[in-house]
Amino acid sequence: MFRNFNTDVAVDLGTANTLVYVKGVGIILNEASIVAIDRKTDKVLEIGNSALTMHEKTHKNIRTVRPMKDGVIADFELAEHLIRGLIRKVQTGWMNTIRQMVICIPSGITEVEKRAVRDSAQHAGARKVYLIAEPLAAAIGIGLNISEPIGNMIVDIGGGTTEIAVIALNGIVVDQSVRIAGNAIDAAILAHTKKFHNFVIGQRTAERLKVEIGSAAVLKQELELHVKGQDSSSGMPKVHVLNSEEIRGAISTVVGSISAAVSTCLEQTPPELGSDILERGIMLTGGGALMKGVDTAIRNRVDVPVYVAEDPLTAVVRGTGKILEDVSAYSDVLM
Repeated sequence: MFRNFNTDVAVDLGTANTLVYVKGVGIILNEASIVAIDRKTDKVLEIGNSALTMHEKTHKNIRTVRPMKDGVIADFELAEHLIRGLIRKVQTGWMNTIRQMVICIPSGITEVEKRAVRDSAQHAGARKVYLIAEPLAAAIGIGLNISEPIGNMIVDIGGGTTEIAVIALNGIVVDQSVRIAGNAIDAAILAHTKKFHNFVIGQRTAERLKVEIGSAAVLKQELELHVKGQDSSSGMPKVHVLNSEEIRGAISTVVGSISAAVSTCLEQTPPELGSDILERGIMLTGGGALMKGVDTAIRNRVDVPVYVAEDPLTAVVRGTGKILEDVSAYSDVLM
């Protein structure tokens, strides 16, 4: 009887988005990792997608904050509010409690940052908390058998970090965690439009440009997009046309840094595992893998086959969900 009042959840706590998987149900929530706060009372007004609709549109008494920065908790208290609020959305009964929670973390975070994630989950109501490195969760999520003595390379391009790892025998052999990912691409677009067009846009517009016309390699047919913003000289609102070729140039440094990190990781990989990767290829996961041509850009740099995983955005939470369904089977990879 008491089992009916318990909920086991897996959480991909990301810089840009948080996804929640419920045991026996599947992925039931994908919302922005953002919180809206009343400046006067410090009361949390909205979380997730509701707070995102307010982002960059608030008056002076409301602020919107992303508790996660570069893949780790930047604001402990707000992260706790975010986790608790999102978990409340998936709880179906008033007596539900969180028995077990599995949370993904970047492979390169410190012990202090790990403790912050664990404490936030426990304060949000989880009785037992397990941590799993994002590359391992992504590999499990896309169906790789990580227990074999075979090298697999995962590149998970998220919002705050790009996680790169060579995996074999249930462990990470070589890894690179670089705090350059989707948010850095957005920032590069913002800087470009302001510098070369005296045109100021918001973060959400920059993300739209990245998603709709952004590319890391030359397209067969270049794209363009009309966007609204503000003339930095006159302060007047205006519409400007930007094309994919221009955006590609603006983000080339960021894409180059990600490709360089992949190259560095390959250079540090033992030869036998390197030969496995040459044969099996590099798998891309995370929201950043959806950007046009990113697989081509990395392939051109490292001269190794690169593939985008099926549904890369949910790969990490799907892997975390598989672990949640049978925690004992994955005890070797859990923290």
